[in-house]
Amino acid sequence: MSTSIHRWPAQQRVRTGRVAEALPPEVADCTRVLLATTRSLAKSDIAAATRQALGAKLVAEHATMRAHSPVEDVLALAALLRSSGAERVVALGGGSVIDGAKVACRAVWAGAADKAALIGLAVSRGAETDAWDATEPVPRIVAVPTTLSAAEFAPHAGYTDLEAGRKMRAVQASQVPRAVILDPAAILETPAKLLLSSGIRAVDHAAERLCAQERAPFSDAVSHQALTMLAGALPTIKRDPDNPAARAAAQQAMWLSVMGGWSGVAVGASHGIGYILGGARGVPHGITSCLSLPAVMQWNAPVNGEAQAEIARILGGPSGHEALRTFIRGLGLPTTLAEVGIAAEEIPGLAARWDGGPPIATNPRPVRSAADVAEILSLMV
Repeated sequence: MSTSIHRWPAQQRVRTGRVAEALPPEVADCTRVLLATTRSLAKSDIAAATRQALGAKLVAEHATMRAHSPVEDVLALAALLRSSGAERVVALGGGSVIDGAKVACRAVWAGAADKAALIGLAVSRGAETDAWDATEPVPRIVAVPTTLSAAEFAPHAGYTDLEAGRKMRAVQASQVPRAVILDPAAILETPAKLLLSSGIRAVDHAAERLCAQERAPFSDAVSHQALTMLAGALPTIKRDPDNPAARAAAQQAMWLSVMGGWSGVAVGASHGIGYILGGARGVPHGITSCLSLPAVMQWNAPVNGEAQAEIARILGGPSGHEALRTFIRGLGLPTTLAEVGIAAEEIPGLAARWDGGPPIATNPRPVRSAADVAEILSLMV
């Protein structure tokens, strides 16, 4: 990544409002649309509203995407895309559904129909998107997020080989959803722990970029605003889950939280360790950030303590890592490995899974070995 280049994603629109009004214009040029979601959302009110908005254009549904977008689920969705002839995918859900839809579309474009071919699409986590002014492939995605992970704003996607316990990354410019619909009602039915922990994922996006080794004014501005808004919105949602203003603010904040990446500002070890915990032990995306972000900030303090002071000021606390732990605990979320069923004895094996690449490799305090990763993990005990 380079802060001398700002790369906008190939995303045409972000609409704020009810699915009933916002979705029909995004499929007006289509006749065949597929709905991708999860079992837990399939019978929700927001799924019903989405189906109603699609009407007769809805030709197929895939509702079995699991956490971390397993290869098998992605291949099943890709097969359904091919057989249904869908011109667009409406991805209704959190990061796993949206990332799974991205990789499934990529599989269709690339003709990848089996596990080996799908795994073959994986690239280094440091890879940049291809030029996005080429002919638009079919199908593209319209995302209706039900969490605050912000996957819908990125052209990259994570997917998992469960057999190997390894999380991979696919990158292609058109993987980013063509449009995003931010409907505050879409996160109303999301379980509190899932919603709030995905909000910490957004905090992670903003905080790591505010404390990055190489920063940019654009990134600083959007990351600071995101963190400020999340500091107010998430505790309000915890106290008053039905508060529409807080839900809308949280959605706007999570959008801002990832925009610094377009300025080439890298995230660090918190994100990278999260990929390890997710791939190896199935820890949900948001929960990985609850565990890793305070620990990484604590480990990084010798080299970026001054930058972390702004996090402490926004969240309230004597230091960045202490403010984060207190904030996360205040939302009723875990901050230790033991709380997610990981014993201290497992730390060396988890640390050994680091392949030497980013985003751990782009951490502000250099991580030079598995022993350094283990040292960070030990701060989560």
